[in-house]
Amino acid sequence: MKTITFVLSISAAYLTFTRIALGADVLTYHNDIARTGLNPDEILLNPGNVNPNTFGLLFNLPVDGKVDAQPLYASSVSIVVNGRLAGRHNLIIVATEHDSVYAFDADTGVNYWKASLLLDQEVPSDPRSCGQVYPEIGITATPVIDRNNGLYGTIYLVAMSMTTNPSVYHQRLHALDLATGKEIKGGPVEIQASYPGNGQNNDGHGNVTFDPGFYKERAALLLLDGTVYLSWSSHCDHPTYTGWIMGYDENTLQQKTVINLNPNGNASGNSLWSSGGGPAADALNNIYVMTANGPFETNLVNGFPALGDYGDSFVKLQTSSGLAVSDYFTPFDQANDAANDLDLGSGGAVVLPDQIDAANNIKHLVVGAGKDTNIYLLDRDNLGKYNEATQDNSNIYQELPYKLVGAEFGTPAYFNGAIYYGAVDQYLKRFALVKAKLDPVPSSMTNNKYGYPGVTPSISSAGSSQGIVWAYENSTEAVLHAYDALDLSNELYNSNQAPEQRDNFGAPNKFITPTICNGHVYAATTNSVGVFGLLKPVSATDVSQWINVVRGEL
Repeated sequence: MKTITFVLSISAAYLTFTRIALGADVLTYHNDIARTGLNPDEILLNPGNVNPNTFGLLFNLPVDGKVDAQPLYASSVSIVVNGRLAGRHNLIIVATEHDSVYAFDADTGVNYWKASLLLDQEVPSDPRSCGQVYPEIGITATPVIDRNNGLYGTIYLVAMSMTTNPSVYHQRLHALDLATGKEIKGGPVEIQASYPGNGQNNDGHGNVTFDPGFYKERAALLLLDGTVYLSWSSHCDHPTYTGWIMGYDENTLQQKTVINLNPNGNASGNSLWSSGGGPAADALNNIYVMTANGPFETNLVNGFPALGDYGDSFVKLQTSSGLAVSDYFTPFDQANDAANDLDLGSGGAVVLPDQIDAANNIKHLVVGAGKDTNIYLLDRDNLGKYNEATQDNSNIYQELPYKLVGAEFGTPAYFNGAIYYGAVDQYLKRFALVKAKLDPVPSSMTNNKYGYPGVTPSISSAGSSQGIVWAYENSTEAVLHAYDALDLSNELYNSNQAPEQRDNFGAPNKFITPTICNGHVYAATTNSVGVFGLLKPVSATDVSQWINVVRGEL
């Protein structure tokens, strides 16, 4: 049940709304563990008031490094200053590549705390002879927040750092108090791992080992059933590296489970990065990931690769007794993908809500795409494995070959029975689901194309109405776009439309996902987070509408 605070005047209402959350928190990458990118509880922003006259940049939040992780939003958090409670505030949590974490007031921009995750004599990692994360590597992956853990809530994140003379690299799991930014849970914990196998970087005794200097955590963290899951990518495919996923107890920060998806391959590969997207999960605590280029054995035992190497694959992991592969799908032309750097793992997977097919059956689906430009719609109850019979992907639920035209470097969004994809050098497109199958012809698309790396859209709505698709353009400058979710040709707003560069908010960055909550949109740059919202106080109509919606949920 939600508590309604009735107000005595519109001015009082506006002040009240700046201190409470109208929308659901955004505590993980792309809003939920399914990675749909949807906030269905956004009441203040709608297609009628998002335009250059009424909506724009409110302020900018300066930080000390690149912001590659998606900013997260936590409403009505008890803030502790100098050991005393300082009221409740809506927070935006920002992590940087300089190994810093900030808690800003989401409505005013006041900085309540800043935490540096560097230990004594440490600096952020150098870029490891790779320009993917540059000029330093600190916190790259989107953290995850548990509001129900710890006294005030806990932020979980991974930070990379190094000491110099000699150079020693560290990857650590941190748990920060949401109210203070202080380390809790006995952290941080140094990340180490080994797994049975004789592949790359093995110890000579039947185990592959994790070397923190050869990895970065690019994919977002996943919190599932009390376990924090980490997944690892390489630096520019520099060997030696393999496909690690690790699970840590959120209360003790102790490692609970590890799996490697390239334990015996004769080459490096099978890493997990998804252009910043995170592993997705379903209601049964199964995890779905998409791996990058690397070894895959066509020698199958009971349908599974004999040596456990899953290059360029969708992989379903059960978690009930530690991480284990329970199903998978690998495209028939995986060898060609691996040879030509067409990795499936450049994209992220989305677990879809239940769909009803033409025979009135419930279908459990997951969708994803990568550099090969195909959209794969898979049945989560039977992903399809590898087709040994014919040279095609007829073993899966549905494939839309080459429908993205460009390579996919991101995660799609889902809203009201449709998938939204924005590939490189292509229009952002809406693909409708009709009787649990994707219509191969987009129902609408934007009038503008997106260059590299394309776009990972986010969507705000009030339930099933007032849908807005938000997109971040990595151009000569950062540009925020908003479109009508039902008709992408109807662009409601972009930050270049405002007069006298009013809404310019900074230098662009790649793989950026907008965060929308409580009437605001948060978009990262190379050294700040732009905060957008309505330029005038909320109206009486907005207040009335919000109260009616909340009443309807009681």
